Amino acid sequence: MNSPHFFAIALATLLAPAIAQATVSARDDDGNTITLAAPAQRVITLAPHATELVFAAGGGAKLVGTVAYSDYPPAAQAIARVGDNKALDLERIAALKPDLIVVWRHGNAERQTDALKALHIPLFFSEPTHLDDIATSLDRLGTLLGTRPAADAAAASFSRDIAALRTRYASRPPVTVFFQVWDRPLMTLNGTHLISDVIRLCGGRNVFASLQPLVPTVSDEAVLAANPEAIVTTGSGATPSNAPLPSLARWRAWPALTAVARGNLFSIDGDLLTRPAPRIAQGAAALCADLDAARARRPAHPAPLTNK
Repeated sequence: MNSPHFFAIALATLLAPAIAQATVSARDDDGNTITLAAPAQRVITLAPHATELVFAAGGGAKLVGTVAYSDYPPAAQAIARVGDNKALDLERIAALKPDLIVVWRHGNAERQTDALKALHIPLFFSEPTHLDDIATSLDRLGTLLGTRPAADAAAASFSRDIAALRTRYASRPPVTVFFQVWDRPLMTLNGTHLISDVIRLCGGRNVFASLQPLVPTVSDEAVLAANPEAIVTTGSGATPSNAPLPSLARWRAWPALTAVARGNLFSIDGDLLTRPAPRIAQGAAALCADLDAARARRPAHPAPLTNK
């Protein structure tokens, strides 16, 4: 006769695969491994790009809270707000009983993050720094949400779009670029920022890639000395290059600046370029097209250099 101990072992053996299947784990962009007893069912996102990532990964129906400016896709606008990047409503967050919170590592203040940790709710830190990281983020979120089929499809589609752009522009002549984040004070991005990865994808070269910190402040004189072939900024909706945003029109005070002389002042929809989510492929395509326009405006026979 089989002993009770035998039956206990047999039962445990049968249940082990189900238990293992229920538990999900994924690593976030801060290097932490998040393990959930089961796929998340109630999720809060604390940045607009995180909201887009969760929707793209197939988890939109699981979102119970988000922050200001989470406006894409349109369904995101109906989700309850729990604050913005400056202040969070911790009581509201706790009341929504999330089993996963997706946090913007640099966008959410450290004091807010510490307060969130005190709630003992699993946190997934999101901060893609390379284009390929977006597909990885979709895969990881798909694991934690239990939506891998949708997440894998979205990741594959995004990777195909980026690969096509990379193939198309890999051999184009380089274009020097000044990316203007803000004009007063004048701010840019260094080479480790995701947007610099987009610039590289398009065959561009960030003239301030070597600066520190991530978002350095520069002077007009530094930009004039770098003499970029193109100046790029972001705005609300795409703006034709012949009608740049006021923050770029300021550069017309220096008509000898190459970007000004050739009409290479470009504005791109900020939501498509600054949010590290799948739509950045659209922003990348727009930037690549602008840099191609800059190449087309090069003089056929550049004037020779003189000592005068």
